[in-house]
Amino acid sequence: MKIPKKEIQAVLFDLDGTLVDSMWMWGQIDVEYLARYGLSLPPGLQREIEGMSFSETAVYFKETFSLPDSLEEIKAEWNRMAYEKYRYQVPMKPFAREFLEELREQGIPMGIATSNSRQLVDAVLDGQELTGYFTSVRTACEVAAGKPAPDIYLRVAQDLGVEPRHCLVFEDVPAGIQAGKNAGMWVCSVYDRWAADMEEEKRRLADDFIMDYSEVLEKQEVAK
Repeated sequence: MKIPKKEIQAVLFDLDGTLVDSMWMWGQIDVEYLARYGLSLPPGLQREIEGMSFSETAVYFKETFSLPDSLEEIKAEWNRMAYEKYRYQVPMKPFAREFLEELREQGIPMGIATSNSRQLVDAVLDGQELTGYFTSVRTACEVAAGKPAPDIYLRVAQDLGVEPRHCLVFEDVPAGIQAGKNAGMWVCSVYDRWAADMEEEKRRLADDFIMDYSEVLEKQEVAK
């Protein structure tokens, strides 16, 4: 990694596509959900909603597709459709658990800053037995604006008591990378097959790029 290890005092993670391999299911859910209203999934939808909080995404869907359901009903249905998959089917990204173990052994505080709903975050963290690793777990619904605004990363850094310039962020999409950079943090982009077409942009925006966490483990770039 190109990020100076002596600068890093805390590590912050996005969740979907970064720590867990979950992006595969959302296209399927969006197709099924819109089909109930006789609508088809428009091309480029995922890029349009990239980085939005769960609540912001519900607003986008309601306004864009003129949905009759309330925002709370939309979010409740998405949670219902995704919960079992998050609890029992969503796996961790390669070598992510080993990296978390290494950070914990080094005493480096960790946090999660995600655009997902709290219910689904808790489902996958419980399912993968990850809750003990993180001092702070925040969703973008808890702050004023979702990614690429820096709000969510600044909130987690505040929880951890670490200045932004000493935080390292791991992210999988451009909006998330921009959020970390806008917060004044170091950002490493993580490969995700569902964002493979954005790889060039991700490499350009981030301070570094990895295919998986084995690259960090091998180089031992996070300081004790």
